Amino acid sequence: MNGMETDAWAALASPFVEGAYATVKGRVRTYVLHQQLLAHLPPPPATVLDVGGGAGHQSFPLARMGYDVVLLDSSGAMLAKAEQGLASETAEVRERVRLVRGRGEDAVVAVAGQKFDAVLCHGVLMYVDDPVPMIDALCACAAPGGIVSVMALNAETLAVLPALEGRWSDALAAFDAHGELGVLGVDTRADTVAGLSQLLVGQGAEPLAWYGVWLFADWMDLDADENRIAEIAEVELEAARRDPYRRLSRVFHLVVRA
Repeated sequence: MNGMETDAWAALASPFVEGAYATVKGRVRTYVLHQQLLAHLPPPPATVLDVGGGAGHQSFPLARMGYDVVLLDSSGAMLAKAEQGLASETAEVRERVRLVRGRGEDAVVAVAGQKFDAVLCHGVLMYVDDPVPMIDALCACAAPGGIVSVMALNAETLAVLPALEGRWSDALAAFDAHGELGVLGVDTRADTVAGLSQLLVGQGAEPLAWYGVWLFADWMDLDADENRIAEIAEVELEAARRDPYRRLSRVFHLVVRA
């Protein structure tokens, strides 16, 4: 950890984990992504690299299924949250998870050149100014024939939220925007399915599928719907794979084969 940059997520780790991920919307997102992943992952005990894996919300369920997971994150505070969560898992699950601190762009070095059957990068690209170094690193860590799974902010729907909130001048500006101020008060950058697909194809990857994530759930206050998560998640999962619904999602999930 020596020489690591200042931890920009130190003050945001708790709001992100105990706040965003613990909400109904956060739990629905995790479920939807997990189900979408299962349609493409090779069977366990395949190897998985979770780049920017944070507190392990995507990694730990995979480890419980028998996958061998390396969770890579640049934030010591986020990895501390992951350590806390991992401590509550069984010994068998803990043995399948390795936590590594490092930038996603430096993933090849951080994992000592190991190749993985699946490389995940969910909700990370929106926090980097240039997606190219991250995309290059993700593809470089994928074994031949392995999958790369990316979730990014949808640049084509940035006007929806400000419009629904009655912020009409912001909504008008959002049609030509390239990002927005995120829920944690951090500037986020948006991508398009076509744009990210082009970057991945440039690395020799083959697009397999793309899905929406967070359509209805992201535009609503669902705090009172704690007991209806399963219902909400099933509707979101169905909308995620159908046009025109998936195109209107807050974020999108792109899966390619290396």
